[in-house]
Amino acid sequence: MSEKGVCLVCEMGLLGYGKAWELQKRLHELRVRQEIPDILLLLEHPPTVTIGKSGSLSNVLAPSERLAEMGISLFFIERGGDVTYHGPGQLVGYPIVDLRKRGKDIYKLVTDLEEVMIRTVRDFSIEAGRDPGHRGVWVKQEELGAIGISVRKWVTMHGFALNVTTDLQHFSLINPCGFTDRQATSMAACISRDVSMESVRMRLQGHFASVFNVELVTRSKQEVLVTRESRPSNGFE
Repeated sequence: MSEKGVCLVCEMGLLGYGKAWELQKRLHELRVRQEIPDILLLLEHPPTVTIGKSGSLSNVLAPSERLAEMGISLFFIERGGDVTYHGPGQLVGYPIVDLRKRGKDIYKLVTDLEEVMIRTVRDFSIEAGRDPGHRGVWVKQEELGAIGISVRKWVTMHGFALNVTTDLQHFSLINPCGFTDRQATSMAACISRDVSMESVRMRLQGHFASVFNVELVTRSKQEVLVTRESRPSNGFE
């Protein structure tokens, strides 16, 4: 096995989608310039619908006025994939990873992210797997974890979303990932009991470190939020 790399990890808590998106862009530029190591952001979003670059507004089943009434934001973004929902109870991971150091292999990146989620949910007695025709993590025909990434200058943005205790009713507002014949599920729904987000997050970090062959180094939310586009700061040096 190759020598372990270093990857920063930050637990961001609940963070608005727009703020997280801008933060990713800043960290992406720092990583492109090799001013910071790889970094994994772990967080939850307030209720949000996002449409990827291959997505269609027709897969959002509720009018924008209805989404606004429900307090659900709508974003058109540059990641791959179609429409997805983010909300409390969903563990979102944004790995800002330099693929120049990983063979420029996008397929392997996505496969590794799937593997991290599969191993994590297995720790909670959930047997999930892949669908040969559709990326993500599935329990039979139900999507438990979604993946959508973008890659610019061989550095990644966006990432994965694992439904832990997510309100599944909100998925009825969209065709998840463009599917009209499949539904979303959550870890809590799979095992018919509540699941601790903290326990899932800790397990996922361990599996991420193993699958990606990295040592995770913790950074605080404040250290990450004060990053500036021009220079790394507050523990990033």
